[in-house]
Amino acid sequence: MNIFSSKPKRFIRKPDESWNKDQWATNIPLQHLDNFGEVFKAAWENRDNLAYAYRILNEGVCDGCALGTTGMKDWTVDGVHLCNIRLRLLRLNTMSALDTSLLNDVAPLMTLRSRDLRDLGRLPYPMIRKKGEKGFKRLSWDEALTITAERLKVTLPDRMYFYMTSRGIPNETYYGVQKAVRAIGTNNMDNAARLCHSPSTFALKAGVGVAATTCSYTDLIGTDVISFIGSNPAKNQPLIMKYLYHAKKAGTKVVLVNPYLEPGMDNYWVPSDAESALFGTKITDAFYQIQVGGDIAFLHGTVKAMIEQGWCDSNFVEKHTAGFAELKSYLESVSWQTLEKESGVSQADMLGYATLLSKADKAIFVWGMGITQHTCGEENVHAIINLALTKGFVGRKGCGLMPIRGHSGVQGGAEMGAYATAFPGGKAVNAETAQELSSLYGFDVPSTPGMTTPQMMDAAAEGNVDVLFAIGGNFREAMPDPKGIDEAMAKIPLRVHMDIVLSSQMFTDPADTVILLPAMTRYEIPGGVTETSTERRIIFSPEIPGPRIGEARPEWEVLNELAAKVRPERADKIRFSSTQAMRSEIAEVVSFYKGIETLQEKGDSVQYGGPMLCKDWNFPTADGKAHFYISSLPNLITTENQFMVVTRRGKQFNSIVHQDRDPMNNLLRDAVLMNKDDVSRLGLKEGEKVILENAFGKYTGKVVIAPIAVRTLQVHYPESNVLVDPNARSKLAQIPAYKEVVVTLRRTNDQDVAEKAVVNV
Repeated sequence: MNIFSSKPKRFIRKPDESWNKDQWATNIPLQHLDNFGEVFKAAWENRDNLAYAYRILNEGVCDGCALGTTGMKDWTVDGVHLCNIRLRLLRLNTMSALDTSLLNDVAPLMTLRSRDLRDLGRLPYPMIRKKGEKGFKRLSWDEALTITAERLKVTLPDRMYFYMTSRGIPNETYYGVQKAVRAIGTNNMDNAARLCHSPSTFALKAGVGVAATTCSYTDLIGTDVISFIGSNPAKNQPLIMKYLYHAKKAGTKVVLVNPYLEPGMDNYWVPSDAESALFGTKITDAFYQIQVGGDIAFLHGTVKAMIEQGWCDSNFVEKHTAGFAELKSYLESVSWQTLEKESGVSQADMLGYATLLSKADKAIFVWGMGITQHTCGEENVHAIINLALTKGFVGRKGCGLMPIRGHSGVQGGAEMGAYATAFPGGKAVNAETAQELSSLYGFDVPSTPGMTTPQMMDAAAEGNVDVLFAIGGNFREAMPDPKGIDEAMAKIPLRVHMDIVLSSQMFTDPADTVILLPAMTRYEIPGGVTETSTERRIIFSPEIPGPRIGEARPEWEVLNELAAKVRPERADKIRFSSTQAMRSEIAEVVSFYKGIETLQEKGDSVQYGGPMLCKDWNFPTADGKAHFYISSLPNLITTENQFMVVTRRGKQFNSIVHQDRDPMNNLLRDAVLMNKDDVSRLGLKEGEKVILENAFGKYTGKVVIAPIAVRTLQVHYPESNVLVDPNARSKLAQIPAYKEVVVTLRRTNDQDVAEKAVVNV
């Protein structure tokens, strides 16, 4: 097979197979070699376990983003699929065990960056640290589970909490853990999926009756327009850039709506397609540079223009939607002047976007954390849905709504019911649904919603959490207010951290006891597991033969055993004999996952709901119609000396930082991206050190002039979490507003020492 070419397996419009200089990023070949370099870096990094590393890549389902592959192939285009995120994560699966004597005294470890802690190796055995002790010592699995079970037995359900990260966790783990937690007697659990796209879930359910991407990746190739709103797949889901290469070859127009012109979304080099590998590909055809928080105003303005110009599909709107008249009346009351002020772009820009959509028969809307992680996250998503509904851009080939997932497994995490507010299948937690689930499980499950993670941290800070069991994750890096997180964690009497490697949150001094438990990777779990991709494809990932680390165990098995110790009378109803037994039960409990029980070998998959949801405009809402929704303008007010800050990723995966310099924009992690007019207005110079501060913390960085909106700054996450208001959350999902931070900016000098961020990445 020629790895330097690929063809779509299906498409809306056939791509042109000839080379097109008009779409080249440069006429000079090989201007960008970073993606090729990642292959050699990965080979060198995994040289001590190279055969196993290759088997993981060739046989397993990607544990990076949630686009989903089987080995190095997928269901959208042929050829090799291997992105730099997956290559950077590979070492987590192949490294050897750490020297546990390093844990005898945690003081030296607390000075290390998170990436240095990871590089020490895998956790091989259960470890324990008691209050007053300098470090951890080894204990047996039985001792660890007995200590934890005895504490849980005397702990009230509302004072215990369970958390699952998205770190390669498969559907089986989410499902097995949520069942065990509910058998123990609480709904106090959460996972990383809810901290990202739960606003999308709320809005999509209300707007079109479903809670997932409505289309397939094949719909991207040859649709008329793809809009990326608050999303940067070049950084977060690089595999999709190959789909965009073919989409561009098929005549698709790409729109970017964002405060910053992301370099990777401007030009991108797809290493596995010869033309793009050599000369790069121009990706974005139209860029609308809104200001932070200007999404609703911009989208409202676009809909307003569609209405004024008579470009809406009146037949679709009349027969298949509700709420249009109310939205129309509201938009008529909002002046263009207001929309321009709140969006940061002109009426002409909004009309230009509307014109582009008016000429399109098919369109797809993709969004990410730039939309959801606001106090108005749900309203932002509703505004996107409104725009899509103006011409029925859903339920048809080449059309769809796509909340793109950044982590492998998060889609399934939501659907397996590993939430405080949802049972398996996404059913709301109430008396009726609890009774249904109780009948299926053979034991009573709690019927009242539990705490979300931000609420849990609030409770912990007040001394109202007695037990925390965290599978992966790092609250010190993933949550706002790292110092406050430390203080809250230090008040929890028993903390259990189950993970593959060390994380800084493990070293927060124990209020009484901290236990560390070693976890298996998805590739080590006996019987294989499944992952659900962004396009709703449930994919089987087989167990990969190779080395195993110490006494590492699957998380689902550990939680099942723990629940059996806490509630021995329910033991026979909790334990699973295998992952296959779990898949069989999932198929019974989550009706739309029917087919998961048949997945047994590499390449097996089933796409629930078929290629598209809401097909032929059949919306599974109470009245069978899609619903327009009036989203109020957020009206974010800043003074002359204030800026809106957006947190961003560099060379990293979520909070896992891989290196200090980001090759896409060649910036270090202390970069403060600023508009040139703001730099000039404040009399600053590029490279000058500045301090960003607000009521929550200080951040020191260096000025970098960038193509970013006026009065807007971008800084790297998680270092900038010190600036995020820990109480600012979206209305329904209650997720932190990472993309909505207000700061003042001032110069610093040699005598001006800023407080250092608590987080070391």
